Amino acid sequence: MRDWAGRWPLMGRGPELEYFGAALADRECRGFVVGGAAGVGKSRLAEECLERAAAAGFRVGRATANVAAGAVPLGAIAHLLPVGVDLTDPVAGFAAVARELTSGPGRQWVLFVDDMHLLDAASAVLLRQLMDTGALLLIGTVRTGEPYGEAVAALRCGDAVYRVDLTVLSPEQVEALVQAALGRPVARRTLHKLSAASSGNVLYLRELVLGALAAGNLTEDGEIWDLVDDRLPGTARLTEMIGARLAAVGPAGRPVLELLALCEPLPLADAEALAPPQVTEALEQAGLIRVDQDRRRTTVSLAHPLYGEVLRAGLPVLRRRALLLDQAARVQARGARRRGDLLLIASWRLAATGTADPALLAQAAVLARHAHDLPQTVTLLEALPEKHRTTATDLRLGEALFELGRWDRAEATLARADALAADEQDKLAVALVRTTSLLWSNAPVAEALAVNDAARAQLSSPADRHKLTVNEGFLRIVGGRPVEGLALLEDLETDVGDAPDLNAWLRGAWMKPAALALVGRTAEATTWARRAHDAHRRVQQHALASHPAFQRVPLVLALTEAGLPASEACREGEQAYAELTAAGSPVRIWLAVLLGRAHWLAGHPATARRWWAEAATVSRGIDHAMALRLVLAGLAACAAVLGDLDAAGTALAEHRALPPVEPGLLSAGEELLGEAWLLAAHGQLARARSVLTTAAALARDSGHVTSEALLLTDVARLGGAREVTGRLTALTLTCDGQLAPIRSQLAAALAADDPELLLRASDACLSVGADLLAAEAATAAATAWRRANGSRRAAAADRRAAAARARCEGARTPLLTTAHATAALTAREREIALLAAAGNTSKDIAQVLALSVRTVDNHLQHSYAKLGVTARHELAQSLGVVE
Repeated sequence: MRDWAGRWPLMGRGPELEYFGAALADRECRGFVVGGAAGVGKSRLAEECLERAAAAGFRVGRATANVAAGAVPLGAIAHLLPVGVDLTDPVAGFAAVARELTSGPGRQWVLFVDDMHLLDAASAVLLRQLMDTGALLLIGTVRTGEPYGEAVAALRCGDAVYRVDLTVLSPEQVEALVQAALGRPVARRTLHKLSAASSGNVLYLRELVLGALAAGNLTEDGEIWDLVDDRLPGTARLTEMIGARLAAVGPAGRPVLELLALCEPLPLADAEALAPPQVTEALEQAGLIRVDQDRRRTTVSLAHPLYGEVLRAGLPVLRRRALLLDQAARVQARGARRRGDLLLIASWRLAATGTADPALLAQAAVLARHAHDLPQTVTLLEALPEKHRTTATDLRLGEALFELGRWDRAEATLARADALAADEQDKLAVALVRTTSLLWSNAPVAEALAVNDAARAQLSSPADRHKLTVNEGFLRIVGGRPVEGLALLEDLETDVGDAPDLNAWLRGAWMKPAALALVGRTAEATTWARRAHDAHRRVQQHALASHPAFQRVPLVLALTEAGLPASEACREGEQAYAELTAAGSPVRIWLAVLLGRAHWLAGHPATARRWWAEAATVSRGIDHAMALRLVLAGLAACAAVLGDLDAAGTALAEHRALPPVEPGLLSAGEELLGEAWLLAAHGQLARARSVLTTAAALARDSGHVTSEALLLTDVARLGGAREVTGRLTALTLTCDGQLAPIRSQLAAALAADDPELLLRASDACLSVGADLLAAEAATAAATAWRRANGSRRAAAADRRAAAARARCEGARTPLLTTAHATAALTAREREIALLAAAGNTSKDIAQVLALSVRTVDNHLQHSYAKLGVTARHELAQSLGVVE
């Protein structure tokens, strides 16, 4: 990790630095002025500019203007003036200064003046004269909105002065800056909080990260940085900076700021109820509040979220109580006409007194739930007195707790809701939520199915029992049995409008496309996933079911398995992930899982590793073992392919230490990817193929057809193409879309070792965005041509392989790293040479391959002769194998 207390990396300011480069090269340029609000990084950019000027051979100097120095003529730049210059005659003195500066050794002077707007008039006049004579080039920073005199204004004017205005960082720039400083990726939820809390202000961002690091809230697991409890405590320096800015407000404006800190945004009329219009105008002009106009509605909010943090921290309890209750009374007096008014009134009264009218709390919770504000939903419903709790309120509370990953509390609440259920409809509603919560909380699938069966037995209506049959289909798919689940969902209504129960339909429509994708019916899967998402968006205000972005989970899977461009699957997934991150829903895990998988299939292991690391942090935070087992395997596979074998081993060690859970979505088979690819990285290709073959059988037995095809393709890539080509060809009869036939084509080409077939397979892989498969096929083609003495064709295939490999983020697979070196070896010689290069003894190799030690040594001697090496220690370098 880099030193955060030191200088920050400069990220996202490339255009401004290029502009400064042009200024430095312009002989007519006299100044470069950087403007912007406090904390946007003006000084950091100017410092970088000064360093570039020094590197170019210019003489450089620095000065900082401030209020104290501004009270003294030439106070800010006195230390830069030549010794002995008499300034009692300003005209002669200024001319002497210019002569002294231009007569020294080296190139022109470049002077950096920070907070230039605070310069005294004498300093500004002298600097302008020096600029005009060409004695120096001025780099200055100016804070937007700050007053300054005519002399300072002259420093910013004229065609010879280049000017840039910095804005706050975008979320993408925040991510780049924080990642560059910390040296590892940062979880999306953490980046969302940092970006929102800092509003892109570089100075504030720095202090927030420093504070989180010092408090131990920001930690890393070897893969990714994350906030352990979503808190950003900041630093004392940050509080002091913001406090000083707020302290400049007169007593008349303080009540407005305090009320905004508790209740923003407010109607302008409410702000002016505490202070006259000229006070709010002054607050806006000072950059402390923001006034927004939306049609006829004018609202006021604080200009920065951290202002609210500091103001709230300084509010005494009774003052806070009075402000909240007074505002609640104002809104109530207006009739609470707006949709969110009831939620606001309940929240304010609850925050002020710890209680509120039970009916108001229950109504407010409905509004909070429909806004997907899960923490607020929990806060409101947990404040309900025991005697006012009903099946409906406990059901809503249990669902919110489940979506936040608080499994035990969710189960206790839903069990209580079931006990309170007075009729069959209540029993049905509780069962739909409770079974899902159980399934996600690592409970055995049989336990969730038992709850579903018990509820179905208590229902008299065939229509209601059918809803729980749909729910059973959902449960079996999530539990890793897509064929069984599909059979139960076969007659699910095509249109949500025809469904007898909205929530049951949404539940079935969520998992049906996932199952269709897993069994190879990817066209249907894509259609169903889009239909379900559109329907959920339309009816979300009437549904108890979760955020509509959940419906994109199976869409990402379907698009990936259909062989559509990876960019489409990833674009859909990333958009939905951002929505669920903003909503605070941990169910976003599965989008991260599938985004990692999509990038793995595309041959982008570094990006896949980033997404699987993201999923791992969320999974650990809510103890979701079903997902964690799968993503740890993915992390191990990525690390192995990238040559980071220690990280791969660490991920697999954590995987093995997890408590066993039943296989779920995708985990039948694909959970063994990490073990297989780590073995391959160590040169143990036979063992890797054995693991993958076992995994493919598990996938086949559980109905995960597309997972089986993925695993068998990896067997082919690791030397077992002849053994799996037949099964992959058979799977093309089961799976639609482009990916299945391309996998079969690749395996057949590898089995035939035919360079023409391999190049065609490479082109086919490129057509679906499978860059690593394309690179491997082209590399194998080049090797085959070279073996046949077709050097020209081999070189052309090499170029095609290199173009695809350049997009593979440093992937190192046996087909890529050893193909050229082992072109002259037989299959057995190649396998033994790889094992030896990875550090295995002849005895170990003999045991693994069921050969005699003498046979192993003979094969090694043949390999040495063909490769031009003399001993084992030279094999690793020759074959590109990590020991």
